[in-house]
Amino acid sequence: MKPALLPWALLLLATTPGPGPGPAADAQDSCSMRCGALDGPCSCHPTCSGLGTCCLDFRDFCLEILPYSGSMMGGKDFVVQHFKMSSPTDTSVICRFKESIQTLGHVDSSGQVHCVSPLLYESGRVPFTISLDNGHSFPRAGTWLAVHPNKVSMMEKSELVNETRWQYYGTANTSGNLSLTWHVEAMPTQTVTIELWGYEETGMPYSQEWTAKWSYLYPLATHIPNSGSFTFTPRPAPLSYQRWRVGALRIIDSKNYAGQKDVQALWTNDHALAWHLSDDFREDPVAWARTQCQAWEELEDQLPNFLEELPDCPCTLTQARADSGRFFTDYGCDMEQGSVCTYHPGAVHCVRSVQASPRYGSGQQCCYTADGTQLLTADSSSGSTPDRGHDWGAPPFRTPPRVPGMSHWLYDVLSFYYCCLWAPDCPRYMQRRPSSDCRNYRPPRLASAFGDPHFVTFDGTNFTFNGRGEYVLLEAVLTDLRVQARAQPGRMSNGTQTRGTGLTAVAVQEGNSDVVEVRLANRTRGLEVLLNQEVLSFAEQSWMDLKGAVHNASSLLTYDSWFLVHNFLYQPKHDPTFEPLFASETTLNPSQAQEAAKLCGDDHFCNFDVAATGSLSTGNATRVAHQLHQRRMRSLQPVVSCGWLAPPPNGQKEGNRYLAGSTIYFHCDNGYSLAGAETSNCQADGTWSSPTPECQPGRSYAVLLGIIFGGLSVVAAVALVYVLLRHRKGNMHIWGTQP
Repeated sequence: MKPALLPWALLLLATTPGPGPGPAADAQDSCSMRCGALDGPCSCHPTCSGLGTCCLDFRDFCLEILPYSGSMMGGKDFVVQHFKMSSPTDTSVICRFKESIQTLGHVDSSGQVHCVSPLLYESGRVPFTISLDNGHSFPRAGTWLAVHPNKVSMMEKSELVNETRWQYYGTANTSGNLSLTWHVEAMPTQTVTIELWGYEETGMPYSQEWTAKWSYLYPLATHIPNSGSFTFTPRPAPLSYQRWRVGALRIIDSKNYAGQKDVQALWTNDHALAWHLSDDFREDPVAWARTQCQAWEELEDQLPNFLEELPDCPCTLTQARADSGRFFTDYGCDMEQGSVCTYHPGAVHCVRSVQASPRYGSGQQCCYTADGTQLLTADSSSGSTPDRGHDWGAPPFRTPPRVPGMSHWLYDVLSFYYCCLWAPDCPRYMQRRPSSDCRNYRPPRLASAFGDPHFVTFDGTNFTFNGRGEYVLLEAVLTDLRVQARAQPGRMSNGTQTRGTGLTAVAVQEGNSDVVEVRLANRTRGLEVLLNQEVLSFAEQSWMDLKGAVHNASSLLTYDSWFLVHNFLYQPKHDPTFEPLFASETTLNPSQAQEAAKLCGDDHFCNFDVAATGSLSTGNATRVAHQLHQRRMRSLQPVVSCGWLAPPPNGQKEGNRYLAGSTIYFHCDNGYSLAGAETSNCQADGTWSSPTPECQPGRSYAVLLGIIFGGLSVVAAVALVYVLLRHRKGNMHIWGTQP
């Protein structure tokens, strides 16, 4: 059955039979207030550039900006491209973001229009419009990419020198001066002002009154030379500012008044404001922090239990890295970047759940040791901790605890400082942030499409399908997930068309989410990514937060060239005239047979593609893709977990691995004896062979042996204890000394 064409495709067929006429002389000739529209005699949709159907003023109203991204903290000056004003001094520019947040723009001496990004409480692509008539109309539209502060380039923000020192200032052995630096060229002015801003969330948590707010607090310095560095000795802030415990510094041009909003600025990372806290903190930071830790505990006990809706962690490091659809690298503990795991010593890699939990906007964290074992907080303060506020935030963002970065700071990080870093009370924190084990974790199924093209389905079936056209790869009713692809023939080295096809575009949509498409670019033959039929640039950012603003349609693919329109949009979705190549017809060129055998071995996909295309490099690419699929399949094999096993009271345990085949050993403290099994094995059915034993008051091994072997020397008694302990672990070594 042929899928229905996009609604606008039929209109395009009726109105643009050729390469694209010029705009007609009526009100629809303009893109004013029409960016993204396809109807009318000319188009304002992003695909119009390739089709030559754009209105003549397309670039005047559908804006391109440079730079196109900056910190969600605001203060980034950007220029509207392809658009200049003839009389800059008489023009009032107002830039409006998300239909409600306005900033004052300007026109420079060359006639270019500028806007300054505002302080936002969300990340991702933010719509903005521009008014040139003092706010009476906003006919020009564009998109600004707001970036999580931790993902902003260091060139675009100020750096706290020795950031750990800033966040420990006032605790034992941490005093003196603090310094920050910045790139002078990023703030082109003679003098600067440095300010402190604080962040808070007020109102009853999880109520409609719960709001997030950044506030200007006070200046650290005004009208100082723009030298790129500043050093000062912190003093406790006045009492009226003590309620702010987390914040950031902002650097602005001194011509602006302190606290002025929506001006060009450089921000530091958000951080714990230890350096501005009161004398009470400096006089006894441990006692002060313990009080705050207790207050946090009391608040946590009143809040909903967010742990119940979090996904379980993967059981092993290989699973965590392979399950990239649900878990992504935690930048604070990344083995690809040297495993600098400041808050998880002993771990080499951590991941976070990609999506926040649906109801509470919470996040999961999972950390692993070098041997692939998951670290649990029940065993170590280095264990992985879940988050009441997901570090990356969650739509609708502005509502706590969904503000990217900042909600996580207030409810998960600052409390860690109180209980674990500024006071030695970490068990209190870990009790309310327990690690998830993996007993309910189920690895995802894996399917792949690659090469000429070859398919491996979720149940492991593999086949080759050389159709020419556009096809559905996947439809899932439960989440309304759709994956569609376009397949086109390739070219032999001599220029002739092959009878094999390859995937040249893949588009994905879930529900009414953004449509994301990855395709082979015509000119560069590299990959390009499209969002809602518009090509994205990754020149400034490699990470983008996407959300839903898109209506359902049967086809998700983009048609932004007349080749695609005539060959795929106007044609049947499957080309019945194309004669594909079948495996039974493939024969290797004799000159390539030996090389192909050496390259491909028993990989039939690789051999097929060499025969179909005459290209060893194509076959090699297929072989590599197939091997990647097989490695990920091995990584995602299910494993059995018996779950965490507690140590006995008044005793200890050895071992923190809880997967099938693992063994846990138990010991009792001096003055206690073991009642129960000395070991417990994780069995294949997911149960422990023995429960945690008891340590009962009584004679320990050392005391008992002292009585039984009282006539032996101390050396002999110690030797016999060693024999017993080694025997308990299943390794019998008999040795001793003479009395």
